[in-house]
Formats: sequence, C-alpha cells, structure tokens
Amino acid sequence: MPINRYSLVTRHNPKLNHIDVRSPFTVGNGEFAYTVDITGMQSLYDYYKENDNPLCTLSQWGWHTTPVSSDRYSYTLQDVEMTEYDYAGRKVTYAVECKKGNEEVYYWLRQNPHRMNLGRLGLIYKGKCIQPEDLSDIHQSLNLYTGTIESNFLLDGVKCKVFTCCHHSKDAIAIQIESDLLKEGSLKIMLSFPYGSADITASDWEKVDKHETIVINSIDHTSLLVNRRLDRDAYYVGVKSDNEITYDVKDNHKIVIGSSGQDEIAFSTTFSKEPIQDLSTYDEALDSSKLGWKDFWENGGAIDLHKSKDERALELERRIVLSQYVSVVNSCGSMPPQETGLTCNSWHGKFHLEMYLWHLAYLPLWGRTELLKRSLGWYKEHLKEAKDNASRNGFKGAKWPKQVAYDAVDSPSPIATLLIWQQPHIIYMLEMVYQCNPCDTLLKEYWEVMKETADFMADYAVKNPITGKYELVAPLIPAQEAHNPLTTHNPTYELEYWRFTLRIAADWAKRIGKEEQGYEWLEISNHMADLPVKDGVYLAHENCPDTFTKFNKDHPSMLAAYGLIYSDRVDKNIMKNTVEATMKGWDFATTWGWDFAMIAMTATRLKDPDTAIESLLMNTPNNQYAASGNNTQGLRKDLPLYLPGNGSLLLAVAMMAAGYSGCKEDTPGFPKNGMWQIEVENIAPFPY
Repeated sequence: MPINRYSLVTRHNPKLNHIDVRSPFTVGNGEFAYTVDITGMQSLYDYYKENDNPLCTLSQWGWHTTPVSSDRYSYTLQDVEMTEYDYAGRKVTYAVECKKGNEEVYYWLRQNPHRMNLGRLGLIYKGKCIQPEDLSDIHQSLNLYTGTIESNFLLDGVKCKVFTCCHHSKDAIAIQIESDLLKEGSLKIMLSFPYGSADITASDWEKVDKHETIVINSIDHTSLLVNRRLDRDAYYVGVKSDNEITYDVKDNHKIVIGSSGQDEIAFSTTFSKEPIQDLSTYDEALDSSKLGWKDFWENGGAIDLHKSKDERALELERRIVLSQYVSVVNSCGSMPPQETGLTCNSWHGKFHLEMYLWHLAYLPLWGRTELLKRSLGWYKEHLKEAKDNASRNGFKGAKWPKQVAYDAVDSPSPIATLLIWQQPHIIYMLEMVYQCNPCDTLLKEYWEVMKETADFMADYAVKNPITGKYELVAPLIPAQEAHNPLTTHNPTYELEYWRFTLRIAADWAKRIGKEEQGYEWLEISNHMADLPVKDGVYLAHENCPDTFTKFNKDHPSMLAAYGLIYSDRVDKNIMKNTVEATMKGWDFATTWGWDFAMIAMTATRLKDPDTAIESLLMNTPNNQYAASGNNTQGLRKDLPLYLPGNGSLLLAVAMMAAGYSGCKEDTPGFPKNGMWQIEVENIAPFPY
C-alpha cells in the first residue's frame, strides 16, 4: 500500500493554545516569507522581538545598503587592511583582523548589504498595538498540507478569526479576518515600514527620516499601491481587497486599513522589487497555496514511521515532516539560504556557503532536484567573483567564500576568510544531482563551475617534498572552528573531502570528453596526505593530539570523513572507535544542529543504527525542535531557528531509510529489534 501522504503530513499539523515565542509560524515559498504571531499576523511584534524571536517579512531580493556617508556610498575589499600570511612559501592576505584605524571599513563590509524587513502587517485595536494580555481562548493551527494558518482568539472578550497563507509562486500574503470588532471600527490593520538594519530584526524603526513611504495609487477603494525608497534601494507594496477598504496614512511610515463597516475582510498584500503590474487576489493566493502544497506533499519522497513501537518514532516522524515544510518556506529559493532562512536575520542576513550542503543536499535524494536547481544557478552567476577571490592571492580557479550576500563578496571575519570546507560542496551537490538525475545537459551547464572549483582545490593543496603527498596547511580554519589557524595542519575531514570531490571532478571531465583536464585532480586525489590517527582514533587535525580532551567541543568534524562522504581508505575500526569516543566524551552542549545528523550518517555506514537514532534524537540544547518544526539553538539568542539542523536531518534519514551505494540492507539506519516499522517512498540511496 502506498503511504497516505495526507495522513502522514496532517497528523503533524502544529497547534498552539498559548503564546509561544519559540514557535512563530511562517508561510512562504522559498523566495518570500511572512512570519506571524498567535494572531496569524504581526500584531505582537514588540513582544516577540523582546523575546528574541522577531517577526519579519523577508525575501531573496530584499536587500539594503547603508551608505558610508553623505559623500561616499560604499567600501570595497580594496579598502580593508589585510592580514598577511605565509602559505607554503606563498604570500597570501585575508581580511581577518580588524586593524586599528580600519574599523569602519571592516564592520561596514561585514554588515552590508543586509537583508531588510519589507514591512510589518498586523492588527491594531482601538488605535493601539495589541498586548498579550488582551488575548484569551487562543487556538492556532498550521495546516501543512495547504500551507495555511488558522488563528482563533478572543480580543478583549470578542471572537476573532484570522486565516493566513502565502501565494506559492508570488511574493504575496493572503489574509482573511472575521470579527465584529471590524464592523464597529475598533479593529484595524496596520501596515508599517522600517529602515533597513543589519541586526536580527532586519529593521530600524528609529531612522524615520532616512526612508520614504509613498502612496502612489488607490483604486476603487479596494486597492492600494505603495513605493518604498531607502537610499539607493527601492521596492513596491500592493494591497488588494475583495471588498471596500479605508486607509489612513500616518506619520512614521504607517498605513492604517479598515474594513468599511463590515465584519469580514479578505485581502492580499504583494511585495515586489519591480513596479507591480498585477495584484493577486485573496482567492488566487489561497488557491495557489493549496494546490502548490498538495503537489509538493503528494510527490517526492516520504518516510512513514507511525506504525513503529519505539516511543521515539513519532517524534522523529514529526521532525521529518516539519523539516520539509520549513525548508521549502525558508531555504528553497534562488540563492543559498541564510542560517535563519527568511524568518529573521542571522549574520546580517548573509548566507554561509559551508552550510549550503546541510541546508539542501537532501533534495535530490528526496526527488526534489528542481527545488535545488533554483539556487545552484547562483554559483554560475557568480563564478567571476569566485575566480577574483582566488586570483587575489595568486591561486588558480574559483575560491568560494564563506559569508556573503547576493553579490558574492567575501565578508571580513576572523573565521570566514580562512575557512575552506565550503569549497568542495558545490562539486558534491552537483554530483548528487547528476547521480539522481543523469543528464548531459547538467554536465555541460555546470562544467565551468566544476572545473574552476577543482582547479582552485588542486592549486591550494601543497605537495610535501619529502613524502610526495599533498597536504592542507596553515593558515586555515577547519569545520571545527575552535582551532588556531596558524597551527592547523591536515584536518581529517577536509583532507578526505578534497580527495573525494577531486575524484568526482575528474569523473565529470571524463564524462564530458575532457579527460585530460582531470589528470592533475586525480593525481592529487590519489596522493592526499594520510589521515591523522592517535591512540586508535582519528584526530581533528595532525597537530591536535588532544582532540578528545581539550578540543572535545564544537563540531566533531572528523566523523564526516566516513559518513557525509564515503572513503575507501578510512579504517572502519578506527572510525568506530572515534564515534565511540565522541559519544562518550564530547561536550554536546557546544555542538550545532547538523552535528547530530552527521554522527547518525557515520554510525549508519558503520552498521550501528542504535547510535544513529541516539544521536539524531539526542536531548541537548541545540537539538530541540519547536512546535513550528524549527530546529532551535537553545544557547544562542541570536539563532531562534537554525535551518541547517532541519536540512541535515533530512539528509541523514535519507541514508538511514534508503541506504547508500553497496549497502545490501534495508533501512540500515534503523535498529532491527522489532520496534521500528519504516515505510519509504521515492527516497534514493546515497550514490556513494
């Protein structure tokens, strides 16, 4: 019997009966998202912000740059005082240290451009913002199958009902409100706009003189068009109602909308980088949401665990289902996602390319390659910037940065500019796409990205004149960022990742009829330095004998060398010892959301499903999943959600449920103790 997708999804519809600032619900489509409070809108904005979970309206295109001054618009990397290093006899410079006198340049480049909050859309009561104590008898639910939120509550003792959704392919919110308070005129809608900000809220509500809100059109008392201008950035907002509305433009960029004496209002609000030619109606947006989400859930992969006897199974199934929803809403757009997606800002709204794999590498395995292709194109579009990044220090090829905005400009950072494990990701993910959907067109379309990425990796590896092997040498920061970049040498995971992906690049060269271009990559791959071992366990890197005593925190990244990727030279007994040492002595309060999935994949390859399940569901502060489905970093106020945790979960369970190349066992990541019953549809095994 096929899996009943509707039952699988809807039994995990999140429900709230109280204000839970950890679990605001979000509607969106990967390009645009709107996050709401318990009223189904952004009515309690200040309360959620004060509790470190700001409510934002964000998009892939909505970025703002704060001018340096009235005389100068921007800085460039040429204005940064670089830190100079010796890299195997080669002089290299990176924007690592914030040098005295260069602070303004350094921090301006870190914070600009930043993603901006496009506007707050919420309810006001009797001309004032609603307070938590004004609400009672709260019942809110998110219907995952339709992408719609229904919010019921009493406001000052009077019933209110709000229905919220997002158009599945346009940047438009649809909202329906029912209440007698509308008819009497005490309940209204406020659309307000902030100046741009690099902080978590993506909003600056104080600089009212720094931006413009211009009502440019009002049609038949049912529509409203607004032009927003912030320095050199601009966008447009349109409101369209099914019935007559009133509107009043207030000071400080606020527009108050009323329902013209009716007890119900249904309207849409569209946001656009370009002038709006066609406003969606409420019904159009609602129909699009229902059809789009139904199509999503009825196609692609599915994993059903509800018949299992293990008491952890239903919680794992909940996390799997909700992780798919929050990933589509926040991460599956035209650019690699930031770690908090389109919910709020992290690191000034910029995205981290070392997290791209954890966010979205699961998609081809789940039969959702088209969603991944939306953002893969960003690499093609910014290949020139990546090549400039490499040539700045005399390297061949393309060097992909860590922390960037849409423009692909590397951000100054004591960590970001020295990190390297983001480099092979695009090779691995392209190969994932190819293996799940073999296509000559893909090979040709992304050959230049593949080639230039591998060329940098080959040039970056240093040949040891004594051993004849290729090494990764200082200065570098490995995935486990706790290490000194000047003493880090041959990190285990990065060594094996270099070896693994250079072989993939050589395979691409052969497939495309350019085999000779892959000879150097194969030569380096076949002669990478040996993986560092001490006392029967793999080390974080060659100069870290105290990996499990002094450095047993942050990411146990050496485990990824035989989990996330396959290695035919990893000693399975040594890796098994390494997993056991990690599970026994690691400080898991310091790990991040994706670490648990990484451990689960390694345990799965080592035929240790008990450890796979244990790690995936470990009860630690950073492995919690809120009612909304968001993976939360419990010890980080600046990360109310952490989407690499959600994406890595989906990557791990794909391997646990469908296996990997050469695996002869069904569902290898689940214990065979009679407590687990797993139904799997349309999940592809790992190709390696």
